Amino acid sequence: IEEIESRLGFLSRVGLEYLTLDRSAGSLSGGEGQRIRLATQIGSGLMGVLYVCDEPSVGLHPHDGDRLIATLKSLRDVGNTVLIVEHDEAVMRAADHIVDLGPGAGEHGGHVVAEGDIEAIMLTEGSITGEYLSGRKEIATPKERRKTGKPAIKVLGARANNLKNVNVEIPLGVFVCVTGVSGSGKSTLVNEIVLKRLAQHFYRAKDRPGPHDDVFGLPLVDKVINIDQSAIGRTPRSNPATYTGVFTPIRDLFASMPEARARGYTPGRFSFNVRGGRCEACSGAGYTQIEMQFLPDVTVPCEVCEGARYNREALEILFKGASISAVLNMTVTEAHTLFENIPTIANKLRTLIDVGLGYIHLGQPATTLSGGEAQRIKLASELSKRSTGQTLYILDEPTTGLSFDDADKLLTVLHRLVDNGNTVLLIEHHLDLIKNADWIIDLGPHAGDDGGELVAVGTPEFIASVDGSFTGMYLRDISGIVPDETAEGSDVSESGDNGVQNAGLKNGRAEIKIADILDGHQDLGVASKPSRNGARTRGRRRRRRPAGRRS
Repeated sequence: IEEIESRLGFLSRVGLEYLTLDRSAGSLSGGEGQRIRLATQIGSGLMGVLYVCDEPSVGLHPHDGDRLIATLKSLRDVGNTVLIVEHDEAVMRAADHIVDLGPGAGEHGGHVVAEGDIEAIMLTEGSITGEYLSGRKEIATPKERRKTGKPAIKVLGARANNLKNVNVEIPLGVFVCVTGVSGSGKSTLVNEIVLKRLAQHFYRAKDRPGPHDDVFGLPLVDKVINIDQSAIGRTPRSNPATYTGVFTPIRDLFASMPEARARGYTPGRFSFNVRGGRCEACSGAGYTQIEMQFLPDVTVPCEVCEGARYNREALEILFKGASISAVLNMTVTEAHTLFENIPTIANKLRTLIDVGLGYIHLGQPATTLSGGEAQRIKLASELSKRSTGQTLYILDEPTTGLSFDDADKLLTVLHRLVDNGNTVLLIEHHLDLIKNADWIIDLGPHAGDDGGELVAVGTPEFIASVDGSFTGMYLRDISGIVPDETAEGSDVSESGDNGVQNAGLKNGRAEIKIADILDGHQDLGVASKPSRNGARTRGRRRRRRPAGRRS
């Protein structure tokens, strides 16, 4: 019993007291899964271990981040070393030692810019991280916010997962941010109901949205685009040039060169996917794969083209002294300089630079790009298209893996999308992005069964004035945000009875939470709560009578 109480106490300490023990792993949010693994390590009681965490704050609200930091410190205090790759400011300020790499990204980085405690980082002139931590640089708060008009998408009776009959309006033509603690129902509302309902409406998608009564206002938008962090391609042949469409005008340009026209070359000659100009020894891949029977496959450069992808004839066609292979090996910034007088190419490359991807190579395999890079390539691709002004863009935590400077560039791009008349619907915990929103939808107040309610809606200034909002509590400490109860917004839930279910049994057995098991164990730091497992009965379903046969 003591061991069980101890392990349940660790889960409760990291803020997971609302979970049921039979909860399926697939239904857990990213933040919940991360904290369960950390709680497992605390429970092991090991000493002298090096723990390596890659952005453990991903998917965590600042309220949950404080608990995460306390958990990491407890691992340190028992004699372990915790090594973290992180962009979260709160985690940086809690660290004992920081190593800042840079100064830029890609070819412009790879150097140790600063090392030491938080004060040493802030005093280092060449550190971009230090500039943001010290306040010399900051992500600005907008002086004026866009007004929310009448056009809106209204969701009625949302009750998927832990949502409690939530009614909410999503204003159109503005920057909307959905906030709340980890597990409060944000992804359920946006991804499971709004996105799937719109995809069903526009694209006849087969995925059924989560339980809800109705969604109004669908004709007010002409399409919905979900810009996530999934890869832009599954094979190394996919790259930023092919995804953004800039490779097509580049091939057309090479085919229009006098030497190419004299030889009768078409744009297809400069494709590494079809026969003609590609190296046939490696089929245009630039490398060959050697199968090892009992070891992982080994990739080596092609012996014929030496990684150039093309045959000798195709490489003889040059534009300003550069071959098609050399262009693919250029960074976006270098390629923009080369093609600056060709608008069809330069404009697409400019958008990649605007989202902070000037350092990536045009021909860089898609499998080597991070999730944040892939997401920004998708954003750049959307920016380069002609805007309809009625598109709904949905992004789920786009700041994952982004530094302060990258988040600032991302924010500039999102504002450009909204300035074109589109709507950006964002799920986010990053306070610098939240403070830039025109409208906030705050869910909570807590996670799991204690969440799923509409806490407040309104401008960041109004949300900061709401006492029952954890998001508002942290917004008050952000520079540029002045709490204002008279600002546009409402802290009154429209969810009626919040969809409280009368059924206390699931699959014929009581639903018992960790907090219920720990009820009364004050030594584990768990607040006592009244049991919710009363003797409740499930309503009987009426059987439908089979339709009578026609005579």
